[in-house]
Amino acid sequence: MLSVVVPVLNEEEVIGEFFKELLKFLSKIDKNPEIIFVDDGSTDNTLGLLKKLAEKNDTIKIFSFRKHRGKAEALTLGFEKAKGENVPNDNIERAIKKFAEGGVEMELVVYEAYGPGGCAIIIEALTDNKNRANQEIKTILAKHGFAMAGVGSASWAFSHNQGEDFIPTSTIPLSDKDGEKLGNLVDELEESDEVQDVYTNAE
Repeated sequence: MLSVVVPVLNEEEVIGEFFKELLKFLSKIDKNPEIIFVDDGSTDNTLGLLKKLAEKNDTIKIFSFRKHRGKAEALTLGFEKAKGENVPNDNIERAIKKFAEGGVEMELVVYEAYGPGGCAIIIEALTDNKNRANQEIKTILAKHGFAMAGVGSASWAFSHNQGEDFIPTSTIPLSDKDGEKLGNLVDELEESDEVQDVYTNAE
């Protein structure tokens, strides 16, 4: 299950449309997400509108501060209450912005590769341009001395159901040196605007 934490402050004019676009985005990733709204002391009707949305959608959880305490504290509270794997807030904001700027059709694409020490890697990209995503991920892999693998060549090492995470069914130990290389590769992949998640079977 994915948990999405969304801090809000005085958003009554846009919260309904934002929630609609958020559900569109999440439907590409998870069929049953947990959406946590943290109201950061709104002085308008944001909290009231959120409560109405929650009455119609059981994926929503709401927490609130009586007074404004800042985005960092709102995110911290949301992450503490989350039950699933957190989706980074900047990923959500970026995806919603893409939708808002022109009804862009997003597509979830899965890439496979092998990394340091022979570990299997699964890369999930959420993109409106498969060619761009493909090229960017190829470039990052090549920079670290690796390349994409064929369909099924790495995914065999994971169990996976649609809308769920990739779970390793077998793992491979890495040396400290290879572990550091893998960490650097994963960090750069996750920094890409196209990449949603990276999974490995490294121990």
